[in-house]
Amino acid sequence: MGRGPLIFVQPFRKDSIAIISTRRSNVEDTVKVPAPRTPLNLEVSFKRNYAREETIGTLKNISITGAFLEFSGGDVRTNEKLNLFFVVAGRERKIAAQVIWINSAGVGIKFMPTNNRDVQIVDDLIYFVENGRTEARSVMDSIFKKVG
Repeated sequence: MGRGPLIFVQPFRKDSIAIISTRRSNVEDTVKVPAPRTPLNLEVSFKRNYAREETIGTLKNISITGAFLEFSGGDVRTNEKLNLFFVVAGRERKIAAQVIWINSAGVGIKFMPTNNRDVQIVDDLIYFVENGRTEARSVMDSIFKKVG
């Protein structure tokens, strides 16, 4: 009786894309699993590389690898590089990104970290969003306990 395929999982980083490989004899299939998404509504400004004009948008559906950037106006193209500016924990942050896809509401972007600090900026942003939700839930729970 034959055995099933061997499955290997290689995480790139916590909460990042993982490569799942299956090996059947000499054939190997690789599947990319998307990083977990965190919903948010964070106002950001961004510039195209070497542009002077800033555009305002909203970051939504963020992961450690990228996000959806909702905005109106502005002519942005696939593969175009952007510089995003936003505030996390009272400090203005800047991170580079690349446009991966475009639709009528905005663009899908991939973060282009140049060092560990850039990765930490995105990780901190996700942490503050998730932590804020947890604190809001505990406040609501305490209100309902007092009322009920």
